Amino acid sequence: MFVGDRSAGMENKDPSLSKFLDGVKVVPFINVIIDYFRKTVAEVVCLFFIMADVHSKEVRSYNMSKIKGKDTKPELLVRKFLHKHGLRYRLHVKDLPGKPDIVLPKYKTVIFVHGCFWHGHENCKYYVVPKTRTEWWEDKISGNIMKDKFVEEKLLSAGWKILKLWECELKPGFKDENLRLLKNKLQNA
Repeated sequence: MFVGDRSAGMENKDPSLSKFLDGVKVVPFINVIIDYFRKTVAEVVCLFFIMADVHSKEVRSYNMSKIKGKDTKPELLVRKFLHKHGLRYRLHVKDLPGKPDIVLPKYKTVIFVHGCFWHGHENCKYYVVPKTRTEWWEDKISGNIMKDKFVEEKLLSAGWKILKLWECELKPGFKDENLRLLKNKLQNA
């Protein structure tokens, strides 16, 4: 909901910007920031464009480097369940397209345990595109989705069955039911 005008309250502060910002809408908290910190509209606008991230490049790089592609909590949960129920598997088989998370050769089945954010799980509360660098993230995630489809086609054409589990399906309220369904699918395959 956009209300207010960035040039509002600028009459005595920075008249040169009133023409630049004429008619530009702003969320109400911007006016609070302007008044509280005694900043001009230009200074506040610059803060939003310059400080798009709350971390330095080094801290952001470190945080991103800690995001795992293998041995994630949802993946470990599925592996533990399968092993407990006597189902033996291989991990990240390099000979198969996409190096599936879990491969059950006996059933000629692969299991992908997808993170909702990284693989663009539609209508999921865990898939929210970040507000900063939105276009880059949308390209990144849509690229992951296209790669997933390509890998699935190659596996299907090679005669493999594909089961896909989403991170949100393994949350505490849904975990037991979805793992039971997974076991039934494997045994009925």
